[in-house]
Amino acid sequence: MERKTARLSATEKALEVIHELEDKYGALMFYQAGGCCEGTQPQCFEKGGFFPRMNDAMIGTIKGYEFWIDRDLFEYWKYSHFTLDVTDGFGPGGFSLETPLGKTFKVQYRLFTPEEYENLEPVQRSE
Repeated sequence: MERKTARLSATEKALEVIHELEDKYGALMFYQAGGCCEGTQPQCFEKGGFFPRMNDAMIGTIKGYEFWIDRDLFEYWKYSHFTLDVTDGFGPGGFSLETPLGKTFKVQYRLFTPEEYENLEPVQRSE
């Protein structure tokens, strides 16, 4: 059976920050809203610290931690692979757990090839 194409990955730098956060906070989750300000970048919370809205999309996991995106944002970006990365500095929101570390998560996007798009992992929707 052919392996499905993942919708999500993370850079080594992002994984290092996630490891640091899980040591401090335990289980994590990610949410990327489609709004302005902090909503334009992924936010990291303690697991259960944010509740996705109806029909938001869980596009995959990083180290077993769910990565949810806003339902409207998903419709816009459903043809794209998300790579979670991190940069130095403070994002506009300040609610994300990496903020006190002087870091900000960000996402890099690339379009799926037609072959990848035909073989994507399924998306889970919130109810």
